[in-house]
Amino acid sequence: MTSLTLSTVLQLSLLSTGADTYAQAHRINAETGRPIVVLIGAEWCPGCRTMKDSVMPKLAKKGLLKKVAYAQVNTDKEGKLARNMMRGNSIPQLVMYRKTEEGWKRSSLVGAQSADDIEAFIQAGLEPEQATLTSN
Repeated sequence: MTSLTLSTVLQLSLLSTGADTYAQAHRINAETGRPIVVLIGAEWCPGCRTMKDSVMPKLAKKGLLKKVAYAQVNTDKEGKLARNMMRGNSIPQLVMYRKTEEGWKRSSLVGAQSADDIEAFIQAGLEPEQATLTSN
């Protein structure tokens, strides 16, 4: 019974943020050109949980996550994918991939972030001339 409840809560948290799998986000990017934004974290990480359960839903309510292809990657369940996207071992990491004329650009935020900081990060990634300034 507990696992059913936990599963339901996790599914609802994904639905509330509009989070997809990385594969779904990549498909949305291919279809729409929207940047891919990935929250990389783990269930045991307090900062990751705060971002996943509190900060990202605030941005979803504002409609900001509809402007990007948003996904969440769990380092414990999708370790290889997470390691390929991360720079260093610190979590949470919020990574944005944006296709430009010069190729894919990557930018990231490391550590728990405020809704305002993430909003500024995403807005900068939506503006072509700003995306190259924050690339890693």
